[in-house]
Amino acid sequence: MLVHGAWHGGWCWRRVAERLQRAGHRVFAPTLTGVGERRHLLRAEVDLETHIRDILGVLDAEELENVVLVGHSYAGLVISGVAARAPKRLRRLVYLDALLVEDGQSWAEAFPPEVTEARRKSVVMTDGVKTIPAPDPAIYGFADPADTEWVRRRLTPHPFAPFEQKARWGGPLGGGVRRIYIDCTQPALAALGTMKDRYRGKPEWPFVELKTGHDAMVSAPEALARLLLEAA
Repeated sequence: MLVHGAWHGGWCWRRVAERLQRAGHRVFAPTLTGVGERRHLLRAEVDLETHIRDILGVLDAEELENVVLVGHSYAGLVISGVAARAPKRLRRLVYLDALLVEDGQSWAEAFPPEVTEARRKSVVMTDGVKTIPAPDPAIYGFADPADTEWVRRRLTPHPFAPFEQKARWGGPLGGGVRRIYIDCTQPALAALGTMKDRYRGKPEWPFVELKTGHDAMVSAPEALARLLLEAA
């Protein structure tokens, strides 16, 4: 199960999903409520809890077990929430250049203070709802200008509520499920650097470097698919 980050949708996993399917896996890439093709469902009450329930709903509806659950960027929070509630249904967690937030902390607290403040100041109203506008996809360092434009066309504002919301895992981050962290390093997002350094080197947090930008599912689908197949 491939869970996208902020501003994205299930569409961003297309290249990776095709490769995993050719290798014989069932692949799910749901879009979270309020973004992507589900942006018409944007409401003030859409928050992290909503997105966790989105993924729990897919697990239940498809009766999935032994799942490799992948979370990109913001979705590190989402998969951590799923692991806290349904650990027995998961084989492994894969954090793809993702946020790592401990119980009682928030997405806002994962960033340096100046980044958090800038994010708060960027808030705009979309259909009467507080949202964080999509960034310029050029920050993801795509080598192909066509990829930059494809992503630019597809990004949608992300609901602001999850940014300030405190995580409630009820236990350790990851819920005891085996995990791996894929660290995208070329170019690396500076805002994630301090957060990554808090976990890098810990035996329960194995890091694997992927020499591509933050949106690895677009810029390096072959290499990312190989890592996910190894994780499975």
